[in-house]
Amino acid sequence: MKSKIELYTSDKVKQYRLEAEMSLQYFADCLNVTPQFIHDCENPQKAQAFNFDHVNEIAKLLKRPLWDFISKYPL
Repeated sequence: MKSKIELYTSDKVKQYRLEAEMSLQYFADCLNVTPQFIHDCENPQKAQAFNFDHVNEIAKLLKRPLWDFISKYPL
């Protein structure tokens, strides 16, 4: 099970990915990971989570500030 901060981050990644209209396949290709990895990271029931390196690359890809993916307050 994901921690609260992992859930927050994965929710934000999915939200911004969908807003950018990026498919799972395209998103995964850009990050050099598998679509299954992205799916598992975005799924709250799976333990797989994005690490800081992933989040940094995602922020660059989506052209968003890094802090958009991290809660402003401790969770």
